[in-house]
Amino acid sequence: MADFETVTTQDSTVEAWTQALAESKGSPGGGAGTGVMLAIAASLASMVAGYTDPAEDQRRELAEIHARALGLRSAALELADGDAAASEAFGAAFRLEQGPERDHAIRQASVDAAAASAVLGARAVEAIEDLGWLAANGNPALIADVVVAFGALRAAVTGARTNVSFDLATLRSAGATLEQVRAEQPALWATVQQLNAALERIDELTAAVDHRAAPTDTDDL
Repeated sequence: MADFETVTTQDSTVEAWTQALAESKGSPGGGAGTGVMLAIAASLASMVAGYTDPAEDQRRELAEIHARALGLRSAALELADGDAAASEAFGAAFRLEQGPERDHAIRQASVDAAAASAVLGARAVEAIEDLGWLAANGNPALIADVVVAFGALRAAVTGARTNVSFDLATLRSAGATLEQVRAEQPALWATVQQLNAALERIDELTAAVDHRAAPTDTDDL
Protein backbone atom coordinates (compact mmCIF):
# COMPACT_ATOMS: atom_id res chain seq x y z
CA MET A 1 0.00 0.00 0.00
CA ALA A 2 1.14 3.54 -0.66
CA ASP A 3 2.41 5.59 2.24
CA PHE A 4 -0.35 7.51 4.03
CA GLU A 5 1.42 10.78 3.21
CA THR A 6 1.25 10.17 -0.54
CA VAL A 7 -1.75 7.92 -1.07
CA THR A 8 -3.98 9.08 -3.93
CA THR A 9 -7.19 7.91 -5.55
CA GLN A 10 -5.18 7.12 -8.69
CA ASP A 11 -2.71 4.62 -7.27
CA SER A 12 -4.51 2.86 -4.43
CA THR A 13 -7.35 0.45 -3.82
CA VAL A 14 -10.54 1.53 -2.09
CA GLU A 15 -9.32 -0.36 0.98
CA ALA A 16 -5.96 1.42 1.00
CA TRP A 17 -7.43 4.87 0.37
CA THR A 18 -10.08 4.57 3.08
CA GLN A 19 -7.47 3.22 5.50
CA ALA A 20 -5.42 6.36 4.84
CA LEU A 21 -8.56 8.45 5.35
CA ALA A 22 -9.09 6.71 8.71
CA GLU A 23 -5.65 7.74 9.97
CA SER A 24 -5.14 10.89 12.06
CA LYS A 25 -3.15 12.54 9.28
CA GLY A 26 -5.54 15.08 7.74
CA SER A 27 -4.55 14.19 4.19
CA PRO A 28 -6.69 12.78 2.74
CA GLY A 29 -9.43 14.37 4.79
CA GLY A 30 -12.99 15.55 4.46
CA GLY A 31 -12.35 17.56 1.32
CA ALA A 32 -10.84 14.59 -0.46
CA GLY A 33 -13.76 12.49 0.75
CA THR A 34 -16.06 15.07 -0.82
CA GLY A 35 -14.36 14.50 -4.16
CA VAL A 36 -14.76 10.75 -3.86
CA MET A 37 -18.48 11.16 -3.08
CA LEU A 38 -18.82 13.24 -6.24
CA ALA A 39 -17.03 10.52 -8.21
CA ILE A 40 -19.48 7.95 -6.83
CA ALA A 41 -22.44 10.09 -7.88
CA ALA A 42 -20.97 10.53 -11.36
CA SER A 43 -20.24 6.81 -11.67
CA LEU A 44 -23.81 5.87 -10.78
CA ALA A 45 -25.14 8.45 -13.23
CA SER A 46 -22.95 6.94 -15.95
CA MET A 47 -24.20 3.45 -15.11
CA VAL A 48 -27.86 4.49 -15.28
CA ALA A 49 -27.28 6.35 -18.54
CA GLY A 50 -25.64 3.27 -20.02
CA TYR A 51 -28.61 1.10 -19.08
CA THR A 52 -31.16 3.53 -20.50
CA ASP A 53 -32.73 2.93 -23.91
CA PRO A 54 -33.90 6.40 -24.92
CA ALA A 55 -36.57 7.53 -27.31
CA GLU A 56 -35.21 8.67 -30.64
CA ASP A 57 -35.52 12.35 -29.74
CA GLN A 58 -33.64 11.78 -26.48
CA ARG A 59 -30.60 9.97 -27.83
CA ARG A 60 -28.38 13.00 -28.22
CA GLU A 61 -29.25 14.42 -24.81
CA LEU A 62 -28.65 11.08 -23.11
CA ALA A 63 -25.32 10.66 -24.90
CA GLU A 64 -24.22 14.09 -23.68
CA ILE A 65 -25.28 13.30 -20.12
CA HIS A 66 -23.42 10.00 -20.27
CA ALA A 67 -20.26 11.70 -21.55
CA ARG A 68 -20.42 14.38 -18.84
CA ALA A 69 -20.83 11.75 -16.14
CA LEU A 70 -17.81 9.83 -17.38
CA GLY A 71 -15.72 13.00 -17.47
CA LEU A 72 -16.91 14.08 -14.04
CA ARG A 73 -15.89 10.78 -12.47
CA SER A 74 -12.27 11.32 -13.51
CA ALA A 75 -12.28 15.02 -12.69
CA ALA A 76 -13.75 14.41 -9.24
CA LEU A 77 -10.97 12.01 -8.33
CA GLU A 78 -8.36 14.51 -9.50
CA LEU A 79 -10.05 17.17 -7.38
CA ALA A 80 -10.01 14.78 -4.42
CA ASP A 81 -6.26 14.39 -4.75
CA GLY A 82 -5.83 18.13 -5.21
CA ASP A 83 -7.74 18.77 -2.02
CA ALA A 84 -5.51 16.34 -0.16
CA ALA A 85 -2.49 18.35 -1.27
CA ALA A 86 -4.18 21.59 -0.18
CA SER A 87 -4.86 20.03 3.22
CA GLU A 88 -1.16 19.38 3.67
CA ALA A 89 -0.35 23.04 2.99
CA PHE A 90 -3.15 24.09 5.33
CA GLY A 91 -1.75 22.00 8.17
CA ALA A 92 1.82 23.14 7.50
CA ALA A 93 0.79 26.79 7.81
CA PHE A 94 -0.55 26.27 11.31
CA ARG A 95 2.64 24.51 12.38
CA LEU A 96 4.74 27.62 11.73
CA GLU A 97 5.91 29.77 14.62
CA GLN A 98 3.76 32.74 15.54
CA GLY A 99 4.51 35.81 13.45
CA PRO A 100 3.87 37.56 10.12
CA GLU A 101 5.14 34.61 8.09
CA ARG A 102 2.65 32.27 9.78
CA ASP A 103 -0.22 34.74 9.28
CA HIS A 104 0.61 35.07 5.59
CA ALA A 105 0.85 31.29 5.18
CA ILE A 106 -2.50 30.78 6.92
CA ARG A 107 -4.17 33.39 4.71
CA GLN A 108 -2.81 31.83 1.54
CA ALA A 109 -3.56 28.25 2.57
CA SER A 110 -7.08 29.13 3.72
CA VAL A 111 -7.97 30.91 0.49
CA ASP A 112 -6.41 28.15 -1.61
CA ALA A 113 -8.31 25.46 0.32
CA ALA A 114 -11.60 27.38 0.03
CA ALA A 115 -11.03 27.88 -3.69
CA ALA A 116 -10.35 24.16 -4.20
CA SER A 117 -13.58 23.27 -2.43
CA ALA A 118 -15.47 25.88 -4.45
CA VAL A 119 -14.30 24.30 -7.69
CA LEU A 120 -15.40 20.89 -6.48
CA GLY A 121 -18.76 22.32 -5.45
CA ALA A 122 -19.23 23.94 -8.85
CA ARG A 123 -18.61 20.64 -10.58
CA ALA A 124 -21.13 18.96 -8.29
CA VAL A 125 -23.76 21.59 -9.06
CA GLU A 126 -23.28 20.97 -12.78
CA ALA A 127 -24.36 17.35 -12.26
CA ILE A 128 -27.66 18.07 -10.51
CA GLU A 129 -29.89 18.58 -13.53
CA ASP A 130 -28.30 15.68 -15.43
CA LEU A 131 -29.20 13.41 -12.54
CA GLY A 132 -32.66 14.96 -12.48
CA TRP A 133 -33.03 14.09 -16.17
CA LEU A 134 -32.08 10.48 -15.42
CA ALA A 135 -34.60 10.40 -12.57
CA ALA A 136 -37.34 11.40 -14.99
CA ASN A 137 -36.21 9.61 -18.15
CA GLY A 138 -33.70 6.93 -17.18
CA ASN A 139 -34.28 3.20 -16.95
CA PRO A 140 -37.03 2.93 -14.30
CA ALA A 141 -35.53 -0.29 -12.95
CA LEU A 142 -32.55 1.76 -11.78
CA ILE A 143 -34.40 4.52 -9.95
CA ALA A 144 -32.95 3.30 -6.64
CA ASP A 145 -29.46 3.84 -8.07
CA VAL A 146 -30.47 7.37 -9.08
CA VAL A 147 -31.56 8.12 -5.52
CA VAL A 148 -28.31 6.69 -4.16
CA ALA A 149 -26.50 8.96 -6.63
CA PHE A 150 -28.52 11.91 -5.34
CA GLY A 151 -27.39 11.00 -1.83
CA ALA A 152 -23.75 10.91 -2.88
CA LEU A 153 -24.15 14.18 -4.78
CA ARG A 154 -25.76 15.80 -1.75
CA ALA A 155 -22.84 14.68 0.39
CA ALA A 156 -20.43 16.21 -2.14
CA VAL A 157 -22.27 19.54 -2.22
CA THR A 158 -22.57 19.58 1.58
CA GLY A 159 -18.87 18.87 1.93
CA ALA A 160 -17.90 21.59 -0.52
CA ARG A 161 -20.21 24.15 1.09
CA THR A 162 -18.97 23.37 4.60
CA ASN A 163 -15.30 23.39 3.65
CA VAL A 164 -15.55 26.70 1.79
CA SER A 165 -17.24 28.28 4.81
CA PHE A 166 -14.85 26.75 7.33
CA ASP A 167 -11.73 27.67 5.36
CA LEU A 168 -12.90 31.27 4.95
CA ALA A 169 -13.62 31.51 8.67
CA THR A 170 -10.11 30.22 9.37
CA LEU A 171 -8.79 33.54 8.08
CA ARG A 172 -9.71 34.87 11.52
CA SER A 173 -6.66 32.97 12.79
CA ALA A 174 -4.57 35.36 10.68
CA GLY A 175 -6.22 38.42 12.22
CA ALA A 176 -9.15 39.04 9.86
CA THR A 177 -12.77 39.53 10.89
CA LEU A 178 -15.64 37.84 9.07
CA GLU A 179 -16.65 41.24 7.71
CA GLN A 180 -13.18 41.67 6.23
CA VAL A 181 -13.25 38.16 4.80
CA ARG A 182 -16.56 38.85 3.06
CA ALA A 183 -15.21 42.10 1.61
CA GLU A 184 -11.93 40.54 0.45
CA GLN A 185 -13.35 37.25 -0.88
CA PRO A 186 -16.84 38.09 -2.22
CA ALA A 187 -16.95 35.27 -4.79
CA LEU A 188 -15.99 32.57 -2.30
CA TRP A 189 -18.35 34.04 0.28
CA ALA A 190 -21.24 33.90 -2.21
CA THR A 191 -20.36 30.30 -3.06
CA VAL A 192 -21.67 29.14 0.31
CA GLN A 193 -25.18 30.41 -0.40
CA GLN A 194 -25.06 29.07 -3.95
CA LEU A 195 -24.27 25.62 -2.59
CA ASN A 196 -27.07 25.94 -0.02
CA ALA A 197 -29.46 26.56 -2.92
CA ALA A 198 -28.04 23.51 -4.70
CA LEU A 199 -28.81 21.37 -1.66
CA GLU A 200 -32.42 22.52 -1.76
CA ARG A 201 -32.63 21.56 -5.45
CA ILE A 202 -31.20 18.10 -4.77
CA ASP A 203 -33.71 17.57 -1.97
CA GLU A 204 -36.54 18.66 -4.27
CA LEU A 205 -35.51 16.24 -7.02
CA THR A 206 -34.97 13.39 -4.57
CA ALA A 207 -38.34 13.87 -2.90
CA ALA A 208 -40.06 13.74 -6.29
CA VAL A 209 -38.85 10.18 -6.98
CA ASP A 210 -38.20 8.69 -3.56
CA HIS A 211 -41.60 6.99 -3.54
CA ARG A 212 -40.52 5.06 -6.63
CA ALA A 213 -37.14 4.11 -5.20
CA ALA A 214 -38.41 3.09 -1.77
CA PRO A 215 -42.06 2.02 -2.21
CA THR A 216 -42.23 0.19 1.12
CA ASP A 217 -41.50 3.46 2.96
CA THR A 218 -45.05 4.75 2.72
CA ASP A 219 -48.30 4.76 4.67
CA ASP A 220 -50.39 4.40 1.51
CA LEU A 221 -50.55 0.60 1.38
